[in-house]
Amino acid sequence: MNKLIHQFNIITILGPTATGKTQLSVQLAHKLGGEIISADSRQVYRGMDIGTGKDLNEYNFKDVSIPYHLIDIVAPMEEYNVAQFQRDFQRVYSDITKRKKLPILCGGTGFYIKAVLMDFQLPKTEPDKQLRQKLENWELEDLINELETISPGASVNTPVDTKRRVIRAIEVAKSRDREKETGKRGAENSNLQDTTVIGIEYPREVIRERITKRLHSRLNSGMIEEVEALLIGGVTHHRLDTLGLEYRFISRFLKGDYSKEKMTGLLNTAIHQFAKKQMTFFRNMENNGIKIHWIPEGNFETALGVILKDVIL
Repeated sequence: MNKLIHQFNIITILGPTATGKTQLSVQLAHKLGGEIISADSRQVYRGMDIGTGKDLNEYNFKDVSIPYHLIDIVAPMEEYNVAQFQRDFQRVYSDITKRKKLPILCGGTGFYIKAVLMDFQLPKTEPDKQLRQKLENWELEDLINELETISPGASVNTPVDTKRRVIRAIEVAKSRDREKETGKRGAENSNLQDTTVIGIEYPREVIRERITKRLHSRLNSGMIEEVEALLIGGVTHHRLDTLGLEYRFISRFLKGDYSKEKMTGLLNTAIHQFAKKQMTFFRNMENNGIKIHWIPEGNFETALGVILKDVIL
């Protein structure tokens, strides 16, 4: 196992939603003496368990508890962004490697993964309150169009699933334009970290089936009650809306905007669209020089073989 630790800075497991990333990561961690660092922008929040698919029981494998990190570290009303993730990742990564364990980065938030693997030096753009007040009532589609007008292609490289994220991207894009005008440039770096990246893939129709089946299972397992508990705990409907997908649509159902049947249908469609956007982002990562070994159905033996082959090479 020490050979693996010295060969790689980190092993990365990624893929769209509902493809079994945690399961594969746990199997690899068990085999290789690893610990898992979650790269999920919503699993950082406490009390958001079913909707984010934490499935913490999956971290127990063959009577062994696999250590995991960056899950349940933030209150749901707090903001959390990629810059904070980078800092938290570095802290956890250093601790894992000091203990001679193998870090395994696992998740579906492509922007978080890309920021770590390519060592982004993110711009320190201060919030623009006037701009936020101007944009907060815009529709998501209009915000995305505005972002594309300012920075063509930005919506491919930036998460655009919530208004909050798009508004932040517009802030950063405008700040970069000002830096160009004044001749100032922010620090940028794209040093690819030494890693083997494993991507889990399924045929599109299979992913659709898995998403729909999982959604109904979660709805039957208390996901609506989870959102009700968040509201009772002080999380606002507005905040739930910014958290996207399950929390947005169930919040609107609880407000009476949708029937349960309509909510379920709209949410199912939204998750399918999200999975498609995730794959677009991962393909873009490949275009940026990050080699992803795509493993059909996340087969453990195939993934292990790719990792061991990289060690030999």
